[in-house]
Parts: sequence; structure tokens; C-alpha cells
Amino acid sequence: MRRPKVSIIGAGNTGAALAHWLATKQVADIVLVDVVEGMPQGKALDLMQAAPVEGFDTILTGSNDYADIAGSAVVVITAGAARKPGMSRDDLVNVNTGIVRDIAAQVARYAPDAYLIVLTNPLDVMCYVAYKVTGFPKHRVMGQSGILDSARFRTFIALELGVSFEDVHALVLGGHGDSMVPLPRYTHVGGIPITQLLPPEKIDELVRRTRDGGAEIVRLLKTGSAFFAPGAAMAEMVEAILRDRKRVLPVSAYLEGEYGESGIFMGVPVVLGGQGIERILEIELTDEERAAFARSAADVRETLAKLDL
Repeated sequence: MRRPKVSIIGAGNTGAALAHWLATKQVADIVLVDVVEGMPQGKALDLMQAAPVEGFDTILTGSNDYADIAGSAVVVITAGAARKPGMSRDDLVNVNTGIVRDIAAQVARYAPDAYLIVLTNPLDVMCYVAYKVTGFPKHRVMGQSGILDSARFRTFIALELGVSFEDVHALVLGGHGDSMVPLPRYTHVGGIPITQLLPPEKIDELVRRTRDGGAEIVRLLKTGSAFFAPGAAMAEMVEAILRDRKRVLPVSAYLEGEYGESGIFMGVPVVLGGQGIERILEIELTDEERAAFARSAADVRETLAKLDL
């Protein structure tokens, strides 16, 4: 049986990291697409030459032609300008709107049946751009945000407690930005709520570090942004779709009344499977949590208002 095709638009650090993680899962053959001649071809060839060492059979190819995404089951957009120190994700809105708009038009032309995952920042707004330009149904357009934000929260908790990363489960909702909403009430270690393991002031400190997680890496790198963890998070989404795993994951999804919001993409828990976003799960929020979610939505709407589609 022929493997499905996953196309990654943008062969920079994040696109290459996604290709790396995805190749080892052996769920699809991979096409890396970029406007820079030779770069996607070189990275695809380099990755494929690791196959004999790592024991995978994934076929990777590179291309500068969008026509090569034809027949893709999933398309992931990672292309776009990266943050520099001192920049917020929203600072990228003008340049990246044009990039995502042009890519989305090519996806609609060459891969009209694909599921579309967006990573480009500002994430929730770029999801909206892709959704409007492609005209795809809402269950086939989504953004990678909450998986990465939750992974960062989980990492900081595990390091603080000295426990396995695998045993920490967390949930982060809202926009993928400074107003994201980590939920300590829904965060536990081996089934034990972190509220029983850490004092409130320490939890608040970890929440702040989670919100600043991407910016912290940008400050350290000075010439780029995170790519290993974002790539791994996207690979988890692609695998959930292609293997119809029905994973409960926080992703950026188009809301139509859920959590009191409509007409925007926001990070919420969903069931992700062979039909894409199969349903959005509405969980009970306290008044304080709901207010934080509403503030995050307001931030997304403020950035949306700057768009010229």
C-alpha cells in the first residue's frame, strides 16, 4: 500500500525539524517545498540518508514547485518571518499575512482535499487567513499552538518537581501569544493535581515562564526562534490525522459559539483524527479562567482587525 503524502511548505529550521520527527514515525512520505532553490532538495536528501542509520523507510523529496504538493493528505505551513529579540508574535502580522495568503492559494489549487495545519505566527490570525483563502471547511484547517504551549508547561513542571516529563499532563488554551491561558486546575502529575504538589507562587512563576517560553528561546538564540519542539508538536498532529488516533489535543480551531466566541481561531481541546477536528470539547472554566480566555480572544480580534484580505 502506498504511503500518504505530507507536504511541508517552508524548509527552514522548523520545516526541517518537522520532516525529521515525521520521517521517524513512518506515517507518510514527505515533500519539502521552499522558494530557495536547492535548500529543500538538500535537506530532504540529507534526512533521507539518515534512513539506513535510524531504520525508517520514509521517502523525502525537495521542491521549489507547488505543483509537487498535489495529492497531499496533509499540508503544513511553516513558512514566514521568524521573531527577533524584543518582537511579539503579533509584530509579524503584516509580512506573514502576505506569505500565508499566497501559500494558501497554492494549497487550494494543488491540494484541495488536504488537511491544513498552520504554524506561522501570529498563529491564530494566520489560521484565519488560510481558512478564508482556501475556503476549506473548518474541520480541515487548524493551527499548532496548544500542544507546544502545553509541552513547555509540562517541561517546566517536570524540571521543578524532578519527575518524568511523560507523567506530567497539562492544558493551555487561548491564543498562541502572551495572553495564552495555562490551566493549573487541569494539570496533573501521575494523576495528582499540581496544586497539591507546588505552592501557588511557584505555579504562577511556571505559568509566566510558559507564556514567555518562545520569547525566552528567541532571546537565547538571537538569530532565530524555536524549531525542535514546534516540529515535534506538529508531527503529533499529523500522526493523529493520518492514523485516525482520536487524540484529545489542544489546537487552534475555528470557533462558532464554543467558549462564548465566534468567527476566530483559538486554542481549545479537540478530538483530532481521520476527519481532522472531529469535535471541540468544551470544559468547565471558572469565572477567572473564562475572563482570561475572553481577554486572549480580544487580543486575537485586535490583530485580526489589522488584516486586509
